[in-house]
Amino acid sequence: MEPRPADIEGLIALMARLPGLGPRSARRAVLHLLRKRVQVMEPLARALQQVAETACECQVCGNIGTSDICEICADPRRATGEICVVEDLSDLWAMERAGGFRGRYHVLGGTLSALDAVGPDDLRIPQLVARIAEEGVQEVILALNVTVEGQTTAHYIAEALAPTGVGISALAQGVPMGGELDYLDDGTISAAFAARRRL
Repeated sequence: MEPRPADIEGLIALMARLPGLGPRSARRAVLHLLRKRVQVMEPLARALQQVAETACECQVCGNIGTSDICEICADPRRATGEICVVEDLSDLWAMERAGGFRGRYHVLGGTLSALDAVGPDDLRIPQLVARIAEEGVQEVILALNVTVEGQTTAHYIAEALAPTGVGISALAQGVPMGGELDYLDDGTISAAFAARRRL
């Protein structure tokens, strides 16, 4: 069998670095792109080039936009005195999709992790503390993942913000909408039970 050209092998190797794609999935994706060169590959290449040139990190919250201040931070209607702290962009985008929060965000860029040598200075925690006074924030909502690292980070942030007097809350945990108890893990049921409320 004749080997594939080096540039195609290089593209497969690059695609395999993407989350959720291994070597086989990357090969299939590249074959699809080659078959659909005009309809998919060329527009994708143009879009990648455009995003590479224009995308930048918001200097206030860490979101991605096309200017130094993202649309959310620039929107005066979002100045509600509430900041929702999330681990990464995918969490911010999930919150926006849900449409339940109309304040501003703060993207940490990860969580504290002794194993990965990620400390407070590696995250955007100092910037969060600075924003509290600058923006007159009244409530910080910690929307971090319910993992050991996420909860450790939440506790660290709560302690760091304690001197500011700002209100600190966390997202409720427990039974998801449409969830059936029989299918939930023990930790989720325990968290839901501990967070029960009167009807």
